[in-house]
Amino acid sequence: MIDLRALREDPERLRASQRARGEDDGVVDRLLDLDGRRRSALTSFEQLRAEQKSFGKSVSKAQGDERQALLARAKELAQQVKEREAEADRLGEELDALIKGVPNLIEEGAPPGGEQDYVVLEHVGEPTAFDFEPKDHLELGESLGAIDMERGAKVSGARFYYLTGVGARLQYALLNLAMEQAVASGFVPMYPPVLVKPEAMEGTGFLGAHAAEVYQLPQEELYLVGTSEVPLAAFHMNEIVDELPRRYVAWSSCFRREAGSYGKDTRGIIRVHQFDKVEMFSYCDPADSHAEHLRLLEWEKEMLAKVEIPYRVIDVAAGDLGASAARKYDCEAWVPTQNTYREVTSTSNCTEFQARRLAVRYRDADGKNQPVATLNGTLATTRWMVAILENHQQADGSVRVPKALQKFLGLEVLEPVKR
Repeated sequence: MIDLRALREDPERLRASQRARGEDDGVVDRLLDLDGRRRSALTSFEQLRAEQKSFGKSVSKAQGDERQALLARAKELAQQVKEREAEADRLGEELDALIKGVPNLIEEGAPPGGEQDYVVLEHVGEPTAFDFEPKDHLELGESLGAIDMERGAKVSGARFYYLTGVGARLQYALLNLAMEQAVASGFVPMYPPVLVKPEAMEGTGFLGAHAAEVYQLPQEELYLVGTSEVPLAAFHMNEIVDELPRRYVAWSSCFRREAGSYGKDTRGIIRVHQFDKVEMFSYCDPADSHAEHLRLLEWEKEMLAKVEIPYRVIDVAAGDLGASAARKYDCEAWVPTQNTYREVTSTSNCTEFQARRLAVRYRDADGKNQPVATLNGTLATTRWMVAILENHQQADGSVRVPKALQKFLGLEVLEPVKR
Protein backbone atom coordinates (compact mmCIF):
# COMPACT_ATOMS: atom_id res chain seq x y z
CA MET A 1 0.00 0.00 0.00
CA ILE A 2 1.40 3.36 -0.97
CA ASP A 3 1.80 6.24 1.51
CA LEU A 4 -1.05 8.76 1.15
CA ARG A 5 0.94 11.55 2.78
CA ALA A 6 3.76 11.07 0.28
CA LEU A 7 1.18 10.99 -2.53
CA ARG A 8 -0.23 14.36 -1.46
CA GLU A 9 3.25 15.88 -1.29
CA ASP A 10 4.49 14.51 -4.63
CA PRO A 11 1.72 13.07 -6.83
CA GLU A 12 3.94 13.24 -9.92
CA ARG A 13 6.15 10.49 -8.52
CA LEU A 14 3.25 8.00 -8.59
CA ARG A 15 2.19 9.23 -12.03
CA ALA A 16 5.70 8.57 -13.36
CA SER A 17 5.77 5.15 -11.66
CA GLN A 18 2.43 4.18 -13.19
CA ARG A 19 3.57 5.25 -16.65
CA ALA A 20 6.82 3.29 -16.31
CA ARG A 21 4.78 0.19 -15.39
CA GLY A 22 2.40 0.72 -18.29
CA GLU A 23 -0.43 1.32 -15.82
CA ASP A 24 -3.13 4.02 -15.71
CA ASP A 25 -1.72 7.23 -14.23
CA GLY A 26 -5.24 8.65 -13.97
CA VAL A 27 -5.59 6.70 -10.74
CA VAL A 28 -3.54 9.44 -9.06
CA ASP A 29 -6.25 12.05 -9.61
CA ARG A 30 -8.94 9.62 -8.45
CA LEU A 31 -6.96 8.89 -5.28
CA LEU A 32 -6.38 12.58 -4.56
CA ASP A 33 -10.06 13.37 -5.14
CA LEU A 34 -11.27 10.58 -2.85
CA ASP A 35 -8.68 11.45 -0.22
CA GLY A 36 -9.69 15.12 -0.28
CA ARG A 37 -13.40 14.33 -0.02
CA ARG A 38 -12.84 11.84 2.79
CA ARG A 39 -10.73 14.31 4.77
CA SER A 40 -13.33 17.03 4.22
CA ALA A 41 -16.10 14.69 5.42
CA LEU A 42 -14.05 13.77 8.48
CA THR A 43 -13.43 17.42 9.29
CA SER A 44 -17.14 18.21 8.93
CA PHE A 45 -18.03 15.19 11.08
CA GLU A 46 -15.61 16.21 13.84
CA GLN A 47 -16.85 19.81 13.82
CA LEU A 48 -20.48 18.74 14.01
CA ARG A 49 -19.73 16.24 16.77
CA ALA A 50 -17.93 18.94 18.78
CA GLU A 51 -20.94 21.23 18.29
CA GLN A 52 -23.22 18.36 19.34
CA LYS A 53 -21.31 17.85 22.59
CA SER A 54 -21.34 21.57 23.33
CA PHE A 55 -25.01 21.77 22.47
CA GLY A 56 -25.82 19.06 24.98
CA LYS A 57 -24.75 21.33 27.83
CA SER A 58 -27.02 24.14 26.61
CA VAL A 59 -30.00 21.79 26.45
CA SER A 60 -29.53 20.68 30.04
CA LYS A 61 -29.72 24.29 31.25
CA ALA A 62 -32.67 25.44 29.10
CA GLN A 63 -36.36 25.36 30.00
CA GLY A 64 -39.75 25.68 28.33
CA ASP A 65 -39.96 26.65 24.65
CA GLU A 66 -36.25 27.30 24.48
CA ARG A 67 -35.57 23.73 25.63
CA GLN A 68 -37.93 22.32 22.98
CA ALA A 69 -36.21 24.33 20.25
CA LEU A 70 -32.80 23.22 21.44
CA LEU A 71 -33.94 19.59 21.56
CA ALA A 72 -35.12 19.87 17.96
CA ARG A 73 -31.79 21.32 16.95
CA ALA A 74 -29.98 18.59 18.89
CA LYS A 75 -31.96 15.96 16.99
CA GLU A 76 -31.07 17.66 13.72
CA LEU A 77 -27.39 17.79 14.73
CA ALA A 78 -27.41 14.09 15.67
CA GLN A 79 -28.74 13.22 12.20
CA GLN A 80 -26.10 15.41 10.53
CA VAL A 81 -23.34 13.80 12.60
CA LYS A 82 -24.60 10.37 11.65
CA GLU A 83 -24.72 11.30 7.95
CA ARG A 84 -21.22 12.84 7.93
CA GLU A 85 -19.78 9.83 9.72
CA ALA A 86 -21.43 7.47 7.24
CA GLU A 87 -20.13 9.57 4.33
CA ALA A 88 -16.58 9.59 5.75
CA ASP A 89 -16.75 5.81 6.25
CA ARG A 90 -18.06 5.25 2.73
CA LEU A 91 -15.37 7.42 1.18
CA GLY A 92 -12.76 5.71 3.35
CA GLU A 93 -13.87 2.30 2.07
CA GLU A 94 -13.77 3.53 -1.55
CA LEU A 95 -10.31 4.99 -1.02
CA ASP A 96 -9.08 1.81 0.66
CA ALA A 97 -10.39 -0.38 -2.17
CA LEU A 98 -8.80 1.86 -4.82
CA ILE A 99 -5.43 2.20 -3.12
CA LYS A 100 -5.14 -1.56 -2.58
CA GLY A 101 -5.15 -2.00 -6.35
CA VAL A 102 -2.31 0.47 -6.92
CA PRO A 103 1.13 -1.17 -7.23
CA ASN A 104 4.20 -0.02 -5.33
CA LEU A 105 6.13 3.00 -6.56
CA ILE A 106 9.13 1.84 -8.54
CA GLU A 107 12.60 2.67 -7.31
CA GLU A 108 14.47 5.41 -9.13
CA GLY A 109 16.64 3.79 -11.78
CA ALA A 110 14.38 0.81 -12.47
CA PRO A 111 14.03 0.47 -16.27
CA PRO A 112 10.62 1.39 -17.73
CA GLY A 113 8.74 -0.88 -20.11
CA GLY A 114 7.46 -4.43 -20.33
CA GLU A 115 8.75 -7.98 -20.01
CA GLN A 116 11.35 -7.66 -22.78
CA ASP A 117 12.69 -4.27 -21.64
CA TYR A 118 14.97 -5.60 -18.90
CA VAL A 119 18.56 -4.37 -18.67
CA VAL A 120 21.41 -6.90 -18.51
CA LEU A 121 23.73 -5.82 -15.70
CA GLU A 122 26.41 -8.49 -16.03
CA HIS A 123 27.32 -11.90 -17.39
CA VAL A 124 29.11 -14.36 -15.12
CA GLY A 125 30.87 -17.23 -16.87
CA GLU A 126 30.72 -18.25 -20.51
CA PRO A 127 27.88 -20.32 -21.98
CA THR A 128 28.83 -23.97 -21.72
CA ALA A 129 30.23 -25.48 -24.91
CA PHE A 130 30.26 -29.23 -25.67
CA ASP A 131 32.10 -31.39 -28.18
CA PHE A 132 29.05 -33.67 -28.31
CA GLU A 133 25.30 -33.22 -28.74
CA PRO A 134 24.02 -32.25 -25.26
CA LYS A 135 20.86 -33.80 -23.83
CA ASP A 136 18.18 -31.75 -22.16
CA HIS A 137 17.53 -32.01 -18.42
CA LEU A 138 14.56 -34.37 -18.80
CA GLU A 139 16.40 -36.86 -20.99
CA LEU A 140 19.32 -36.73 -18.56
CA GLY A 141 17.00 -37.00 -15.56
CA GLU A 142 15.26 -40.04 -16.96
CA SER A 143 18.51 -41.82 -17.84
CA LEU A 144 19.89 -41.07 -14.35
CA GLY A 145 16.73 -42.37 -12.68
CA ALA A 146 16.27 -38.84 -11.26
CA ILE A 147 13.04 -37.49 -12.79
CA ASP A 148 9.77 -39.30 -13.55
CA MET A 149 7.26 -37.05 -15.31
CA GLU A 150 5.08 -39.90 -16.57
CA ARG A 151 4.18 -41.18 -13.12
CA GLY A 152 3.81 -37.60 -11.84
CA ALA A 153 1.16 -37.02 -14.50
CA LYS A 154 -0.48 -40.37 -13.76
CA VAL A 155 -0.84 -39.56 -10.07
CA SER A 156 -1.44 -35.79 -10.10
CA GLY A 157 -1.83 -34.52 -13.67
CA ALA A 158 0.17 -32.31 -16.01
CA ARG A 159 3.11 -30.30 -14.62
CA PHE A 160 3.63 -32.70 -11.71
CA TYR A 161 6.61 -35.03 -11.37
CA TYR A 162 8.55 -37.32 -9.09
CA LEU A 163 12.17 -36.71 -8.15
CA THR A 164 13.55 -40.19 -7.62
CA GLY A 165 16.86 -41.65 -6.46
CA VAL A 166 19.69 -39.23 -7.17
CA GLY A 167 17.12 -36.64 -8.29
CA ALA A 168 15.64 -36.42 -4.79
CA ARG A 169 19.14 -36.53 -3.29
CA LEU A 170 20.32 -33.75 -5.60
CA GLN A 171 17.45 -31.50 -4.52
CA TYR A 172 18.12 -32.18 -0.83
CA ALA A 173 21.81 -31.45 -1.39
CA LEU A 174 21.10 -28.20 -3.23
CA LEU A 175 18.66 -26.87 -0.66
CA ASN A 176 20.85 -27.95 2.26
CA LEU A 177 23.77 -26.08 0.69
CA ALA A 178 21.57 -22.98 0.42
CA MET A 179 20.43 -23.27 4.04
CA GLU A 180 24.03 -23.73 5.20
CA GLN A 181 25.12 -20.58 3.37
CA ALA A 182 22.22 -18.51 4.69
CA VAL A 183 22.71 -19.57 8.31
CA ALA A 184 26.45 -18.86 8.03
CA SER A 185 25.50 -15.37 6.78
CA GLY A 186 23.35 -14.71 9.85
CA PHE A 187 19.89 -15.66 8.65
CA VAL A 188 17.53 -17.31 11.14
CA PRO A 189 16.31 -20.62 9.63
CA MET A 190 12.56 -21.15 9.41
CA TYR A 191 10.18 -23.93 8.42
CA PRO A 192 6.97 -21.96 7.74
CA PRO A 193 3.36 -22.99 7.14
CA VAL A 194 2.43 -23.22 3.46
CA LEU A 195 -1.28 -22.63 4.07
CA VAL A 196 -2.06 -19.04 5.02
CA LYS A 197 -5.08 -16.86 5.79
CA PRO A 198 -6.42 -14.36 3.24
CA GLU A 199 -4.96 -11.38 5.11
CA ALA A 200 -1.44 -12.81 4.75
CA MET A 201 -1.87 -13.46 1.04
CA GLU A 202 -3.54 -10.12 0.38
CA GLY A 203 -1.07 -8.25 2.57
CA THR A 204 1.86 -9.43 0.50
CA GLY A 205 0.15 -8.41 -2.74
CA PHE A 206 -0.61 -11.84 -4.21
CA LEU A 207 -4.40 -11.47 -4.49
CA GLY A 208 -4.28 -8.71 -7.07
CA ALA A 209 -3.19 -9.18 -10.67
CA HIS A 210 -1.69 -12.61 -9.90
CA ALA A 211 -4.63 -14.05 -7.97
CA ALA A 212 -5.22 -16.58 -10.77
CA GLU A 213 -1.84 -18.16 -9.92
CA VAL A 214 -2.87 -18.98 -6.35
CA TYR A 215 -4.42 -22.24 -5.14
CA GLN A 216 -7.30 -21.65 -2.74
CA LEU A 217 -9.02 -23.95 -0.24
CA PRO A 218 -12.44 -22.26 0.06
CA GLN A 219 -13.83 -24.48 2.80
CA GLU A 220 -10.94 -23.62 5.14
CA GLU A 221 -10.53 -20.02 3.87
CA LEU A 222 -6.84 -20.70 3.32
CA TYR A 223 -4.41 -20.32 0.43
CA LEU A 224 -1.45 -22.45 -0.62
CA VAL A 225 1.61 -20.22 -0.94
CA GLY A 226 3.55 -19.85 -4.17
CA THR A 227 6.58 -18.71 -2.18
CA SER A 228 7.53 -18.64 1.50
CA GLU A 229 7.82 -14.87 1.09
CA VAL A 230 4.16 -14.85 2.16
CA PRO A 231 4.43 -16.51 5.60
CA LEU A 232 7.76 -14.77 6.24
CA ALA A 233 6.31 -11.33 5.49
CA ALA A 234 3.30 -12.10 7.71
CA PHE A 235 5.47 -13.49 10.54
CA HIS A 236 5.58 -10.05 12.21
CA MET A 237 2.11 -8.97 11.06
CA ASN A 238 0.52 -6.43 13.46
CA GLU A 239 3.78 -6.19 15.43
CA ILE A 240 6.44 -3.62 16.24
CA VAL A 241 9.86 -5.06 15.42
CA ASP A 242 12.42 -3.96 17.99
CA GLU A 243 15.67 -4.68 16.13
CA LEU A 244 16.54 -4.18 12.47
CA PRO A 245 17.59 -5.70 10.21
CA ARG A 246 15.94 -9.07 10.77
CA ARG A 247 16.82 -11.75 8.28
CA TYR A 248 15.05 -15.10 7.93
CA VAL A 249 15.55 -17.99 5.56
CA ALA A 250 12.87 -20.61 4.90
CA TRP A 251 12.75 -23.97 3.14
CA SER A 252 9.27 -24.75 1.91
CA SER A 253 7.23 -26.38 -0.79
CA CYS A 254 5.58 -23.88 -3.13
CA PHE A 255 2.46 -24.21 -5.26
CA ARG A 256 1.48 -22.30 -8.40
CA ARG A 257 -1.44 -22.85 -10.75
CA GLU A 258 0.54 -21.60 -13.77
CA ALA A 259 -2.65 -20.09 -15.13
CA GLY A 260 -2.22 -18.73 -18.63
CA SER A 261 0.89 -20.81 -19.34
CA TYR A 262 -0.82 -23.37 -21.56
CA GLY A 263 1.72 -24.73 -24.02
CA LYS A 264 4.70 -23.03 -22.34
CA ASP A 265 7.57 -25.12 -20.95
CA THR A 266 5.51 -28.29 -20.94
CA ARG A 267 8.61 -30.49 -21.04
CA GLY A 268 10.45 -31.25 -17.82
CA ILE A 269 10.52 -29.38 -14.53
CA ILE A 270 10.98 -25.76 -15.61
CA ARG A 271 7.34 -24.68 -15.11
CA VAL A 272 5.52 -26.91 -12.63
CA HIS A 273 2.74 -26.73 -10.05
CA GLN A 274 4.83 -27.79 -7.04
CA PHE A 275 8.48 -27.24 -6.20
CA ASP A 276 10.74 -26.63 -3.23
CA LYS A 277 12.56 -23.39 -2.54
CA VAL A 278 14.91 -21.76 -0.06
CA GLU A 279 13.90 -18.12 0.33
CA MET A 280 15.69 -15.26 2.06
CA PHE A 281 13.60 -12.54 3.69
CA SER A 282 14.67 -9.29 5.30
CA TYR A 283 13.00 -6.63 7.42
CA CYS A 284 15.05 -3.44 7.52
CA ASP A 285 14.98 0.33 7.97
CA PRO A 286 13.52 1.79 4.74
CA ALA A 287 16.58 4.03 4.43
CA ASP A 288 18.72 0.89 4.15
CA SER A 289 16.52 -1.05 1.73
CA HIS A 290 18.49 -0.28 -1.45
CA ALA A 291 21.74 -1.46 0.13
CA GLU A 292 20.00 -4.52 1.60
CA HIS A 293 18.65 -5.38 -1.84
CA LEU A 294 22.18 -5.45 -3.26
CA ARG A 295 23.28 -7.66 -0.34
CA LEU A 296 20.57 -10.21 -1.18
CA LEU A 297 21.71 -10.20 -4.80
CA GLU A 298 25.30 -10.86 -3.72
CA TRP A 299 24.18 -13.84 -1.61
CA GLU A 300 22.34 -15.23 -4.63
CA LYS A 301 25.45 -14.80 -6.79
CA GLU A 302 27.56 -16.52 -4.11
CA MET A 303 25.23 -19.52 -4.22
CA LEU A 304 25.26 -19.66 -8.03
CA ALA A 305 29.06 -19.67 -8.00
CA LYS A 306 28.96 -22.77 -5.78
CA VAL A 307 27.02 -24.77 -8.33
CA GLU A 308 29.37 -23.63 -11.11
CA ILE A 309 26.88 -22.56 -13.76
CA PRO A 310 27.10 -19.56 -16.11
CA TYR A 311 24.43 -16.91 -15.60
CA ARG A 312 23.50 -13.31 -16.15
CA VAL A 313 21.93 -10.68 -13.90
CA ILE A 314 19.07 -8.54 -15.19
CA ASP A 315 17.35 -5.43 -13.87
CA VAL A 316 13.68 -6.27 -14.44
CA ALA A 317 11.61 -3.63 -16.23
CA ALA A 318 8.88 -1.82 -14.30
CA GLY A 319 6.04 -3.36 -16.31
CA ASP A 320 7.22 -6.86 -15.38
CA LEU A 321 7.41 -6.20 -11.63
CA GLY A 322 4.91 -7.69 -9.22
CA ALA A 323 2.56 -5.27 -7.48
CA SER A 324 4.65 -5.25 -4.29
CA ALA A 325 8.08 -4.76 -5.84
CA ALA A 326 9.73 -1.38 -6.28
CA ARG A 327 12.66 -3.06 -8.03
CA LYS A 328 13.70 -6.60 -8.89
CA TYR A 329 16.90 -8.28 -10.02
CA ASP A 330 16.82 -11.74 -11.60
CA CYS A 331 19.69 -14.14 -12.05
CA GLU A 332 19.18 -16.26 -15.16
CA ALA A 333 21.16 -19.48 -15.65
CA TRP A 334 22.36 -20.67 -19.04
CA VAL A 335 20.35 -23.63 -20.33
CA PRO A 336 22.44 -25.20 -23.13
CA THR A 337 19.72 -27.13 -24.97
CA GLN A 338 17.50 -24.05 -25.12
CA ASN A 339 20.43 -21.82 -26.07
CA THR A 340 19.16 -19.16 -23.71
CA TYR A 341 19.12 -17.94 -20.11
CA ARG A 342 16.27 -18.90 -17.77
CA GLU A 343 15.39 -17.33 -14.42
CA VAL A 344 16.64 -19.20 -11.36
CA THR A 345 16.63 -16.44 -8.71
CA SER A 346 14.69 -13.27 -8.05
CA THR A 347 15.25 -10.64 -5.40
CA SER A 348 12.74 -7.86 -4.82
CA ASN A 349 12.78 -4.70 -2.76
CA CYS A 350 9.19 -4.15 -1.65
CA THR A 351 10.06 -1.01 0.36
CA GLU A 352 7.23 -0.26 2.84
CA PHE A 353 4.44 -1.54 0.57
CA GLN A 354 3.84 -4.92 2.24
CA ALA A 355 4.60 -3.62 5.73
CA ARG A 356 1.85 -0.97 5.48
CA ARG A 357 -0.67 -3.62 4.50
CA LEU A 358 0.51 -6.06 7.20
CA ALA A 359 1.09 -3.40 9.90
CA VAL A 360 4.73 -4.33 10.52
CA ARG A 361 6.44 -1.36 12.16
CA TYR A 362 9.57 -0.23 13.98
CA ARG A 363 10.30 2.74 16.23
CA ASP A 364 12.36 5.44 14.56
CA ALA A 365 14.95 7.67 16.26
CA ASP A 366 12.13 9.90 17.57
CA GLY A 367 10.26 6.93 19.04
CA LYS A 368 7.51 7.08 16.40
CA ASN A 369 6.13 3.91 14.84
CA GLN A 370 6.97 3.66 11.14
CA PRO A 371 6.53 0.86 8.56
CA VAL A 372 9.61 -1.28 7.92
CA ALA A 373 10.90 -2.21 4.48
CA THR A 374 10.60 -5.85 3.37
CA LEU A 375 12.80 -7.65 0.84
CA ASN A 376 12.96 -11.20 -0.48
CA GLY A 377 15.33 -13.30 -2.54
CA THR A 378 15.56 -16.87 -3.86
CA LEU A 379 18.62 -18.80 -2.74
CA ALA A 380 17.86 -22.12 -4.45
CA THR A 381 14.92 -23.91 -5.97
CA THR A 382 14.02 -27.10 -7.82
CA ARG A 383 14.44 -25.36 -11.18
CA TRP A 384 18.21 -25.05 -10.51
CA MET A 385 18.45 -28.77 -11.24
CA VAL A 386 17.72 -28.01 -14.91
CA ALA A 387 20.85 -25.87 -15.22
CA ILE A 388 22.98 -28.17 -13.04
CA LEU A 389 22.17 -31.30 -15.06
CA GLU A 390 22.54 -29.66 -18.45
CA ASN A 391 25.71 -27.65 -17.81
CA HIS A 392 27.58 -30.44 -16.03
CA GLN A 393 26.65 -33.33 -18.34
CA GLN A 394 29.40 -35.44 -19.90
CA ALA A 395 29.64 -37.29 -23.19
CA ASP A 396 28.82 -40.69 -21.65
CA GLY A 397 25.51 -39.41 -20.23
CA SER A 398 26.85 -38.95 -16.69
CA VAL A 399 26.68 -35.63 -14.83
CA ARG A 400 29.52 -34.13 -12.83
CA VAL A 401 28.48 -32.98 -9.36
CA PRO A 402 29.73 -29.47 -8.44
CA LYS A 403 32.27 -29.69 -5.64
CA ALA A 404 30.19 -27.70 -3.14
CA LEU A 405 27.32 -30.20 -3.50
CA GLN A 406 29.45 -33.32 -3.15
CA LYS A 407 29.57 -33.32 0.65
CA PHE A 408 25.75 -33.23 0.82
CA LEU A 409 25.17 -35.66 -2.05
CA GLY A 410 27.97 -38.09 -1.28
CA LEU A 411 28.73 -38.48 -4.98
CA GLU A 412 31.14 -36.89 -7.44
CA VAL A 413 29.35 -38.10 -10.56
CA LEU A 414 25.76 -39.07 -11.32
CA GLU A 415 25.77 -42.17 -13.49
CA PRO A 416 23.04 -43.44 -15.87
CA VAL A 417 21.06 -46.33 -14.42
CA LYS A 418 20.26 -49.60 -16.15
CA ARG A 419 16.59 -50.03 -17.00
